Amino acid sequence: MDPEEVARRCARTVWDGDEASRALGMRLGDVSPGRATIEMRVRDDMANGHGICHGGLIASLADSAFAIACNTYDEVTVAGGFDVTFVAPAKPGDDLTAVAQERVRQGRSGLYDVTVRTADGSVIAEFRGRSRALGRRILEGQERA
Repeated sequence: MDPEEVARRCARTVWDGDEASRALGMRLGDVSPGRATIEMRVRDDMANGHGICHGGLIASLADSAFAIACNTYDEVTVAGGFDVTFVAPAKPGDDLTAVAQERVRQGRSGLYDVTVRTADGSVIAEFRGRSRALGRRILEGQERA
């Protein structure tokens, strides 16, 4: 199986088990090795006391894109930690897109950057995630042609 197909199958397997992201209305977009795009519309019930999107939900969107990106190599990988910087507010009705990109993957460790933008391209947040591979396959028992 070519790396693009492995990435897509791993992403689909991980995404299908991700009840939290889907409950927030997130949608899986493009996936390739070390890269993933996730979209989410900010709902009214996602606003905080200032009428803007709760930062934890923006971080969740970025974290979901990070999770898919670092699980595109058929190896179960989890977050070791992350940092997020909020650049601008998002508000109800905004369509957000998080694009995760691998920066380095060496041994069991990885480093990923995620940018969250509105539909007009405005940057909402920058996220850096640190991953740790667990040494188990995602597609265990599935046919690898």
